Amino acid sequence: MQTMMNVLVAVTVAAGGQGAGVGPELERIVAGNGATAALARVSDGDRTWSDAVGVRDIRRGGQPSPSGYFRIGSVTKTFVATVVLQLVDEGKVRLDDPIDQYLPGLVPDGEHITVRQLLNHTSHLHDYMSEPGYSTNRWRGDARFRSFQPRELLEVAFAKKLPDDGLWHYSNTNYVVLGLLVEKLTGRAYGAEVARRVLRPLGLRHTVVPGDRAGVPSPHAKGYEPVPDLVDATRMNPSLDWAAGEMISTTADLERFMSALLSGKLTSAASLRAMRTTVKTGAGFGYGLGLQAYTLPCGTVWGHSGELIGYQTFAFRADSGKALTMSINPSTRNPSTQEVMGIAVKVFCGAAG
Repeated sequence: MQTMMNVLVAVTVAAGGQGAGVGPELERIVAGNGATAALARVSDGDRTWSDAVGVRDIRRGGQPSPSGYFRIGSVTKTFVATVVLQLVDEGKVRLDDPIDQYLPGLVPDGEHITVRQLLNHTSHLHDYMSEPGYSTNRWRGDARFRSFQPRELLEVAFAKKLPDDGLWHYSNTNYVVLGLLVEKLTGRAYGAEVARRVLRPLGLRHTVVPGDRAGVPSPHAKGYEPVPDLVDATRMNPSLDWAAGEMISTTADLERFMSALLSGKLTSAASLRAMRTTVKTGAGFGYGLGLQAYTLPCGTVWGHSGELIGYQTFAFRADSGKALTMSINPSTRNPSTQEVMGIAVKVFCGAAG
């Protein structure tokens, strides 16, 4: 394996102001084996900075592109939640109706589990990704190219029950059910509805719902997994994630999406308030309806994080309009919470974390 190169590409779209690039912090993560490559975009009003560090390919080298594509993992959930809330606005579904009313017989105890509980992960449904061989966050060898159907995933999930411990449990199963709900209510594939309702209206031309397609559009930095040496995990069939995490995007597109959503351009004011109404999780953030709320020393930022083997994504936005979007390709370790949130604190609070 070639020695990792630390290459910083910094593009200043508009100059002026404080808190420009976060390239040095990203370079330290790369130098500390927390990433092979990392992309970041910081925007504040009419000022935008885009940075990329590390290498596109650990064997062939090359500079990663600040505008490159990456797998966004669970940030997909925010797109799905947005579509569900749009359907709420249209009167096609109500948040506190039981899911059994719309998908009868699909979900065990579905007459007591509401749409809202699916959206904020309080349904207490078992996460199918916790089962061996069903997580796209782990190396699965040739099995990573297998295609899955949503109801196959639910069969795995519903074979087990979570203990009734009263705790909050993040479960990808919730968003597989919500994807099926979107399809039932609209008569179209959930990805087609995401494209029709969100991607095309916002001009998100670099955001993709890949389905069974294994590749990532170019340009992109490769994603790796230590097993224990780094292996190329870029290509995989993401249908195992489906509506819980299959999508691909860029920092610019994710920033535009979060800005439109959180400024009230995609849902009614009432639906946005519902999305921003959080429950306690014990996981370092509050969780709303497809949105995470992170408390920083200077206030709260909203968005979502995502992980899919080889890629980690963080899309944050403050109510002031300042935004931070990052894609990190982990190396022999994942970047720590302190490293990631330290960057967020610098961007949003103007101080080192």
